[in-house]
Amino acid sequence: MSQRPRDLSKLRLETRLVLAGRDSARSEGAVNPAVHRATTLLIADTDDLYNTPKSTYALDGMAVQQALREAVAAIEGGVDAALTPSGLAACTLALTTVARAGGERLVTDALYAPTRRFCDTTLRRLGVRTRYFDPRLGAAIAELMTPDTCGVFLESPGSLTFEVQDVPAIAAAARARNLPVLLDNTWSAGIFFQPFEHGVDVSIQALTKYQGGHADVFMGAVVSANEHWAQRVLATCKQIGMSAAPDDAYLVLRGMRTLGLRLERQSASALQIAHWLESRAEVAEVICPALPSHPDHAIWARDFSGCSGVFGCVLNAVDPARFKAMLEGYAIFAMGFSWGGYESLIVPTDDNIRRASAPQARPGPLLRLSIGLEHADDLIADLEAGFARLTP
Repeated sequence: MSQRPRDLSKLRLETRLVLAGRDSARSEGAVNPAVHRATTLLIADTDDLYNTPKSTYALDGMAVQQALREAVAAIEGGVDAALTPSGLAACTLALTTVARAGGERLVTDALYAPTRRFCDTTLRRLGVRTRYFDPRLGAAIAELMTPDTCGVFLESPGSLTFEVQDVPAIAAAARARNLPVLLDNTWSAGIFFQPFEHGVDVSIQALTKYQGGHADVFMGAVVSANEHWAQRVLATCKQIGMSAAPDDAYLVLRGMRTLGLRLERQSASALQIAHWLESRAEVAEVICPALPSHPDHAIWARDFSGCSGVFGCVLNAVDPARFKAMLEGYAIFAMGFSWGGYESLIVPTDDNIRRASAPQARPGPLLRLSIGLEHADDLIADLEAGFARLTP
């Protein structure tokens, strides 16, 4: 039996997605790892009960969790990954790891709403202040850094408003002051943006989205650039008591094997639909970083290797009743608060946006679209029928 290559970094993405995390010895020859539904591990040697590197409790994970950790780290280029029961838990784990009582966190104003809620409630209660900054601030973030600053949290693109941050410039400013940079890298699925090549210390993935890919599993991961951060993240994860269920880990790992193919299809369809939307009179703006019309397109083109299937769309002013009819009458698109699955979703997002800075003025409602695996022409026809419902 041939052995899988030890250094996956020299292989192309599609090959890495197939091989990452696979170990035939650990799986007794099976292609996929075993799923151990376990809590207690029996220990025969008293020397292995305490202060041992051996696993003594299944909360730390068994074969399938270890395989997924290895796979996620290998795809994103990190040294290790901690698994969490959701994407939000991955965000909160990363933030907690670098938190310091009396410290101040610099956080992008284009932030996933539940992460913002954690900053404004739990972290505040623990004595950690949050200072939100303009996501397009770039290197000027250095002017906000003080002796109290304990880290910088980025999300690029923003999951609702899709600003692309100048991560290398921000990371350089942080490194000059020995500050860690954390990035929610879910939009790129860890594939279209390589965080550690751009100065990020800790990368966060909501594996619920593209890695799982089938709208049937919650999971997150915190991937570290080096051993220092890996040890800190894993220690915090264990101290908090976070764990990932074996069946969930299996589903995510299975989803990752087809991630490259799904992303290729979803990206192509999303770009086709985004270009079509730009031609519609009902649309004021399409907010997709891969489009030349996007204000951050140059940064996206410099730092990203591709575009995922999630983007925004601003309509011109509409009658609320007709807007409601448009959203509720789709045959293919459905409303739902997620993205990255095989199904196409659409949701109005204005009520979900919170800003510390001045609110952005828009002529009409903001929509977020997540393009699935349906045929792009069918999705366009569904959207066109929706626009017809806007017309008196």
